[in-house]
Amino acid sequence: MPRLSALVAVAVIAQHAAADPPDFDAAVAPLLAARCLDCHKGANAKGGLDLSRRDAVVGKDGAVVPGKLKDSALWERVAAGEMPPKKGLPAAEKAVLKEWIEAGARWGTDPIDPFRVTTAARAGYDWWALQPPRGRSGRQPDAPNPIDEFVRAKLRDKRLSPSPPADPLTLLRRVTFDLTGLPPTPDELDAFRRDAAPDAYEKVVARLLASPAYGERWARHWLDVVRYGETDGFERNTRRPHAWPYRDWVIRALNADMPYDRFVRLQLAGDVFHPDDPDAVAATGFLVAGVHNTVVGTDAMRAAARQDEIEDLVGAVGQTFLGLTLNCARCHDHKFDPVSQTDYYRFAALLAGVGHGERTLPDRAATEALNKLTRDAAAVRAELAAIEAPVRAAAGGPEPVAAWDFRTGPSDLVGSLHAKAVGGVRLTAAGATFDGKTGYLRTAPLAAPLRAKTLEVWVKLDGLTQRGGGVVSVQTPDGGVFDAIVFGEQEPAKWMVGSDGFRRTKSFAGPLETDAEKDAVHVAITVAEDGTVTGYRNGRPYGAAFKSSGPQPFDAGKAEVVFGMRHGPVGGNKMLAATVVAARLYDRALTAAGVATSFAGGPALVPEAVIREKLSPADRDRRERAKERLRELSAAEAALRSRLGVKVYANVVQPAGVTRVLARGDVTTPRETVAPAALPAVRGLPADFGLAPDAPDAARRKALAEWVASPKNPLFARVAVNRLWHHHFGTGLVETPSDFGFNGGRPTHPELLDWLAAEFAAKGFSLKHVHRLIVTSETYRQASLPRADCVKVDADNRLLWRMKPRRLEGEAVRDAMLSAAGLLDRTLGGQGFSDYRERNFNGTAYFDPFDPETPEARRRSVYRFLPRGGNPGLLEVLDCPDPASAAPRRAVTTTPLQALALWNGAFALRTADALAARLEREAPGDVGKQVGRAWVLAFGREPTAAERASAERLVRAAGLPALARALFNANEFLTVG
Repeated sequence: MPRLSALVAVAVIAQHAAADPPDFDAAVAPLLAARCLDCHKGANAKGGLDLSRRDAVVGKDGAVVPGKLKDSALWERVAAGEMPPKKGLPAAEKAVLKEWIEAGARWGTDPIDPFRVTTAARAGYDWWALQPPRGRSGRQPDAPNPIDEFVRAKLRDKRLSPSPPADPLTLLRRVTFDLTGLPPTPDELDAFRRDAAPDAYEKVVARLLASPAYGERWARHWLDVVRYGETDGFERNTRRPHAWPYRDWVIRALNADMPYDRFVRLQLAGDVFHPDDPDAVAATGFLVAGVHNTVVGTDAMRAAARQDEIEDLVGAVGQTFLGLTLNCARCHDHKFDPVSQTDYYRFAALLAGVGHGERTLPDRAATEALNKLTRDAAAVRAELAAIEAPVRAAAGGPEPVAAWDFRTGPSDLVGSLHAKAVGGVRLTAAGATFDGKTGYLRTAPLAAPLRAKTLEVWVKLDGLTQRGGGVVSVQTPDGGVFDAIVFGEQEPAKWMVGSDGFRRTKSFAGPLETDAEKDAVHVAITVAEDGTVTGYRNGRPYGAAFKSSGPQPFDAGKAEVVFGMRHGPVGGNKMLAATVVAARLYDRALTAAGVATSFAGGPALVPEAVIREKLSPADRDRRERAKERLRELSAAEAALRSRLGVKVYANVVQPAGVTRVLARGDVTTPRETVAPAALPAVRGLPADFGLAPDAPDAARRKALAEWVASPKNPLFARVAVNRLWHHHFGTGLVETPSDFGFNGGRPTHPELLDWLAAEFAAKGFSLKHVHRLIVTSETYRQASLPRADCVKVDADNRLLWRMKPRRLEGEAVRDAMLSAAGLLDRTLGGQGFSDYRERNFNGTAYFDPFDPETPEARRRSVYRFLPRGGNPGLLEVLDCPDPASAAPRRAVTTTPLQALALWNGAFALRTADALAARLEREAPGDVGKQVGRAWVLAFGREPTAAERASAERLVRAAGLPALARALFNANEFLTVG
């Protein structure tokens, strides 16, 4: 009885031996579920015969007539061996069915649950992956590393033996690439070769697990699984500039060996468990790592797109953490696993409040410290104001951080923001005159960060019909982000605050300008810390203030001030035809009184020398101490602000609403309402959380996270340790890492898988503990050479009689080339680099690969910008997957394009030249030493005599770059054995 569950077999035998008639629930229902219900259940049952419900089976017109075998059509077909059609019932099962009918065909639970047992066509509740791991309560191997005893037992069963150990340097290269994704350095090779201690290898493993490169390596594996990309996909494919904090959080969490259960809980509900923790909020980037359709039309289209998005998320959660393809039950009961359509929608309801978007990372400690700094700085500014008040009262005006009087030149009269003329601009006795076409002034980069601000100018316009010219603007160098005083852009003849995409722009509803083409007028705009924007004209409020999303911060060294232009680049209606007499910039929002005082003082500024001259010696000393204290506070404030306001693409909660089952998954045919719940098929922990259909999102995701990461969840630990095994050996104990269901692989070593899962849980879900177990096992440390006797029995090495060689992933190849060439930049974290040129056409973003030669492009590949649908150049030909979907197992192909890219590609040529230059630096003029060094850098070993001789001939004939290209194309460089 192949594939018949143990439950059915035991029930049949026990009931057949008993004197009493068969119990329906114990014997008959399992038999029908296992043998019949795959074809005969529900509205679409074959032949119209539904054997899952009593009223369709038992009765005068049913397939079974109680007590009457001859009148029971079901029995006639079974007795004749016609049902099941491919192979009739075994005799023992026929006997059970016969006795049940003869005894009156008493029914039990109605309807029969089709998922109760595993059949030849689908998994049931008794499926192996849904049972608790036996682990530590079962077999206890006595080997120093239990992994080896489990593996050797399987080998003995097949009359196979393990391979001898790999040579030390091969093993060092293998474990270094496995744990860090980088080759061992020459110094590491030498140190390992010299270390004669019996635990030399174990010390290497400890060093590698403690390396920051470990988190970078294993984060790349994780990002494949969770379909992490940095654009939306679909039609627009808009860039997500702040997706990277999730990537960095994964790296940090793995390096810290965060317990895996916590690692998962934070990704599902970090913003619920720890709403004030920036790391916990960034972790929810998992929930929105997938594609997002931003082009939707009607309400029906939006509803359908939302259901597609929820299906993707349910699939991601199910496959990533549980190894189940739950998304396959959206339109109907799962065809192969015990998940009903209702189960799907109850599970989907747990995630119905998840939304895509950007949010600001919280940081309570930094916020509190910043508030204190702000208060302290305000007190120091007040002290300065009091000291300078007598002088300024005589001369007039608050103190700016930069000031220009263009009647005397373009220099900053206060600081270092001196301006330079560009294009059609003239400096005259009246001020800076701009032609409205190409002329503008541009300052040096800001010397200090700027957040709250006041922009102030005296300006005479060439005409009042201009529509959009900027008088003064603080902008990023490319003009992509800016705050400006603008004339007439949205409303003719009115002043406004200009900002990128009008993000901080609203109408002041001020009066029309009528005088500025006759005389210079004073215009000021203030932006307060709370985002309040206030306009002033000639010292008085202009229209009404409004609350914006600002203030927009500008970093020191990364912003500038421009005059005569709304923002760069030059051209269009951004340019102003006018004469700017004077301008000032303040690092705070001036009060109405401050603006009025400045206006009253006129465009001339009180010079620093005048202030110092008018103060007494004691006041000058007090003023200098106060200014020094203000500089210290400003520096500390800037450091704290860099921690605040950080954006992240993460979960932005939306109303969860009420979830209804959709007939065939169609939003236009909703059926019954369901409450949020987990999967009943996962036995051992409750699936019903007692949540109402309209429960808040926080309650839903908290319950989900606790359920998924529960130690009692039989799938949770198994799936996790199998993923680690997959990346260390090339194939998991279950060959389908994200599918432990009926259509997935079966475990080659089920006892080992269970033992690892139990060990993982017992050691606090430490990933590094499992890594250490695996890579210190003799199984992992075997040589990789094939053996004919073993190949005949197990050509795929599923029984692990050797260490199978594996081709490196594209990212590891690229990083190894940079490392060998001496170019690799090991900077950790932060915004990544891009080797794409972005272009937009009809609202859609396209990404074209190129080979940048910038320093940041030498960073590890995990920090590459990852657009969906982008051709990643070298990495594409080396099977780097598109992040449009999850890639738990990468394809490994061999194509001519790989050789061409590694031989003639721009990156390959550049790194080969760099490797050649390195060899010349480290062994100048000595071809023999250069060849030896090249082999160590590329392969982690010295060349053989034959290799050395041929390589020296090549270098003398074609030069070192040719040798470098040949090494990068060698199988030994591209694989670990």
